Amino acid sequence: MTTFVLVSGFWLGAWAWHSTAAELRRHGHDVYPISLTGLGERAHLARPDTDLDVHVTDVVNLLRYEDLRDVVLVGHSYAGSVVTAAADRVTDRVAQLVYVDTGPLPDGVAQVEFTPPAERERNAALVADHGDGWRLLPPPWADLAAGVPDVGDSIVTLLRERSVDQPWATATAPVRLTGAWEKLPRLGVLSSFTAAQAKGMAATMPLYRHMAGDAWRYEELPTWHWPMLNRPVELAAILHHARLTA
Repeated sequence: MTTFVLVSGFWLGAWAWHSTAAELRRHGHDVYPISLTGLGERAHLARPDTDLDVHVTDVVNLLRYEDLRDVVLVGHSYAGSVVTAAADRVTDRVAQLVYVDTGPLPDGVAQVEFTPPAERERNAALVADHGDGWRLLPPPWADLAAGVPDVGDSIVTLLRERSVDQPWATATAPVRLTGAWEKLPRLGVLSSFTAAQAKGMAATMPLYRHMAGDAWRYEELPTWHWPMLNRPVELAAILHHARLTA
């Protein structure tokens, strides 16, 4: 049995992992999907000062207060930074890091720096004009799902009903790392880009420099950016075998 902690990215909560978690539990694993502060069932706790450090503390406290050890810590999208920083703080409790369609950012880099300048400006304008200066509204899910063959109306409806505004400070606060996390083995589960692209970016772009090296393995699960919603069984199968081949 393996203990998994599942952390989703912008706008989502523990609910996004429901099917993946059920499949992992069917394999006999212990699974802890977490809703970060201000998201999912904890949406009422969102504040202008809810930032990356608050979310890292959410994960660290889960590990400590549930006394979880030998954990496979899974981060999707933005949560790649969350799980990296959490593992950096409590490395003794983490056995492996898994990045679902994401990767670790270098120390001192904020999530907002990962986005192209034009998109960054659009998001900042949305926050200013429609998010009271501190909230980023969810994207147009139907537009993102258009053309993705296995993302049906039910998934779009679920996202519309349950996704919530993302505290913008989580995007603008830089990740703080000591480097302790770098000794951990890592698995990249790639859906919107390939292993070859990840390695190429790591070799040529400083922002992606932590996405290559002997600590990495890659599995490709081609689909859109949220595979836990439309390919949960396949994602769970990859996670199930992750510890066996680490």
